[in-house]
Amino acid sequence: MAQRVLILGAAGRDFHNFNTYFRDNSAFDVVAFTATQIPDIEGRTYPAVLAGPRYPNGIPIEPEDDFEQLVHDLAVDVVVFGYSDVSHEHVMHLASRAVAAGADYLLLGAKHTMVKSVKPVIAVCAARTGSGKSQTSRRVAEILTALGKKVVVIRHPMPYGDLAAQAVQRFAEYEDLEKHKVTIEEREEYEPHIEAGRLVYAGVDYEAILRQAEQEADVVIWDGGNNDLSFYEADLYITVVDPHRPDHAARYYPGEANVRMADVVVLNKIDTASLDQLDTARAVTHELNPDAVVIDAASPLFVEGGEQIRGRRVLVVEDGPTLTHGEMAYGAGWVAARRYGAAEIVDPRPWAVGSIGDTFAKYPTTGSVLPAMGYGDEQIAELQQTIADTPADLVVIGTPIDLRRLIDIEKPTVRVRYELQEIGEPTLEDVLRDFGG
Repeated sequence: MAQRVLILGAAGRDFHNFNTYFRDNSAFDVVAFTATQIPDIEGRTYPAVLAGPRYPNGIPIEPEDDFEQLVHDLAVDVVVFGYSDVSHEHVMHLASRAVAAGADYLLLGAKHTMVKSVKPVIAVCAARTGSGKSQTSRRVAEILTALGKKVVVIRHPMPYGDLAAQAVQRFAEYEDLEKHKVTIEEREEYEPHIEAGRLVYAGVDYEAILRQAEQEADVVIWDGGNNDLSFYEADLYITVVDPHRPDHAARYYPGEANVRMADVVVLNKIDTASLDQLDTARAVTHELNPDAVVIDAASPLFVEGGEQIRGRRVLVVEDGPTLTHGEMAYGAGWVAARRYGAAEIVDPRPWAVGSIGDTFAKYPTTGSVLPAMGYGDEQIAELQQTIADTPADLVVIGTPIDLRRLIDIEKPTVRVRYELQEIGEPTLEDVLRDFGG
């Protein structure tokens, strides 16, 4: 008899694991997904058009909170872990809960979930969310383009809307962002590539996405999300490590696997980390993967109108996932505010509206900065209201995109940008030229 499966997820890796391993596998019946990390996913259904003929009614998506009850009610045989950027301890607490409820516990690896491309693939992954994958992906794409290659970027899934409609998404122009009704988090990843004239693909069905992208690419760049594994077999595997969290490469899943699998480790942010942090990060990286090529890099800040910060009370708005499940208490905006002499960084928590307040409660490690949460129109409106209500003289925008395109900010604003710069040798260009560019 087929084993009954419950997949624990967050609308990304879980769907990919299903599509690549379980969808057409008669040895298993997937009876439900669960959801966490991302709002408004539970209570929906993974649609039949994506689930395939074995699932004519689709597959329900339930909250993770009490998955033991689902194990009991649905007679689950196997609980599959399927999301990213959580501590090893968290993964094993879930394992203990599954085992205690009477189910087996399964982690799927590269062999069963990485899709093979007919084109060269460079994967950019990370040890933790917020390490600097995005600027690393942009730097890799810039180098390859200069070498005469047509690059297509495939971004890790962020399917927060109509899953069936989002199966395969292609972004070539800003208008495509409106067409696909993307969230703030999606815009943060897609806009910089579009601005540089590069194609971006994303969606839900990543084999179908790859097959379409291959028609337009000399080289495919996998632009990872969180600290997840690549969805594709990579000819070059790049993992970014953040020395501000120097030992996390050995403590978080599946970031440790990314470091162990890497051909190249980019040790980012060396300009802002302490010597002790850098030493620890190097030691952990070497212990996990002594054969990896290590590239030192910085993500220097470019502040538009930075002179306005000095002596002002500022509200700092940062990239959302970096602060939430990335567990950082600050980002580029906070660093810029300190560097340019802000009189005070105003804590937005007392003025947080609706789901923004809920976000602070759920992720208490977030510091006195505002995560740019925007998973729907209602949350974007709450973000705008929180900015308006916080008593600051100036707003420092540290998000990868310019929030002023999406929301009305009546206060004066300063925008902080950052790009990757290699320090010393070897460089990414050295590696990519050897790779074949």
